Amino acid sequence: MMLAHRRFAFHAAMLGLAWGGLAAHAEEGKFVRIFNGKDLAGWKGNTDHWSVRDGAITGQTTADKVLKHNTFVVYQEGLPADFELKLQYRIVGGNSGIQYRSKVIDAEKFIVGGYQADIDSNPRFSGINYDERGRGVLAERGQAVRIAAGGEKETIGSLGDRDALQAKIKNEDWNEYRIVAKGNHLQHFINGVLMSEVIDEQGAKSAAKGVIALQLHQGPPMVVQFKDIELMECP
Repeated sequence: MMLAHRRFAFHAAMLGLAWGGLAAHAEEGKFVRIFNGKDLAGWKGNTDHWSVRDGAITGQTTADKVLKHNTFVVYQEGLPADFELKLQYRIVGGNSGIQYRSKVIDAEKFIVGGYQADIDSNPRFSGINYDERGRGVLAERGQAVRIAAGGEKETIGSLGDRDALQAKIKNEDWNEYRIVAKGNHLQHFINGVLMSEVIDEQGAKSAAKGVIALQLHQGPPMVVQFKDIELMECP
């Protein structure tokens, strides 16, 4: 246990240097808005389910418009590698997420796989790191995890109690999500609180760059909205 804590402290110190540099760039105004707040220009998805409403990208399913698979609206302007992404989200019912460094698996059905910063209307998945159509849960809320080259997962530290972290998230209201990806270090923040952290050394299944996309999950009727979407790519 003490060894794990020392290892986490080392990684945290190293990450702190990297993330501190990103924060400095953010203060210099390097963020770029990648959603205009008016229409889906620069994004592509199934318009039976995705639209812009009240200045937000809105995904909705109803009893009359159900999904047989998860579907996504995909950002079309590049494949970000090292970056910081921040946005506001609100969800009522169901499950959603923010894909990054991901790949389009089926362009016609808008199916995407890869890293996901999870969003959930229930107190289960928000903040976790989930590999959509891949390795599944990489880190639970409250966990710092190292994934070795062979795929072995090791919890190298605690970020806090899962339920206490959930209490930082506003139900059916706007929250801020921030994703920081630099090298193989991935961090998910909600409302300024670090929710999960992954050091992914599994080169065969990790990703260094890829698409950004927003998820609408199959299942019961739900609504999810995203606004104030800003991206800062890092050299």
